[in-house]
Amino acid sequence: MAFINEQTKEVNCKIVYYGPPRCGKSTSLRYIAKKEELVSLSTDEDHTLYFDFIPLSLGTIRGHKIRLHLYTVPGELAYKNARKLISKGVDGVIFLADSQLECLEQNLTSMVELKEMMEEEGVDWENFPLVLQYNKRDLTNAIPVAELKKLLNPRSVPEFETVATQGRGVLEALKSAASQVLKSLKN
Repeated sequence: MAFINEQTKEVNCKIVYYGPPRCGKSTSLRYIAKKEELVSLSTDEDHTLYFDFIPLSLGTIRGHKIRLHLYTVPGELAYKNARKLISKGVDGVIFLADSQLECLEQNLTSMVELKEMMEEEGVDWENFPLVLQYNKRDLTNAIPVAELKKLLNPRSVPEFETVATQGRGVLEALKSAASQVLKSLKN
């Protein structure tokens, strides 16, 4: 849930990048963070160990500074508790699907886990701010988007074809998620 501090006139919202291991969550955040300060807890092999974090300012609305706190979660199965902890109180999610055919099962497992986790937290899944990022679209073994949509996007939430290593589509996905989060705050 967004944290509103009336003393400092700030609204802090949390968006989490969620998805299977090595799908491009940290790469997406690094692209966004080019001019910001990225806090990262990762291994020498560049796997996210616990999370990556970057704060962004969106300006002022009705006299309140709007801040987004962007997090990634580790995708490896062993880090389920870390994903739960980091995702607690989240205002929106950008789900990254790895478009490679061999990653399809991991994508499905990760999406089911996300939905179950949000429902355990009492989140109305059908109305929760969610964006899909179909990453690694530049690879020759990428699953067709129509197939990914059929399997991962039954809600027909906004979806973006991305190549995080090039930044292609990354900012558009973030803008869509931020817009959804801000709309949900108004409600």
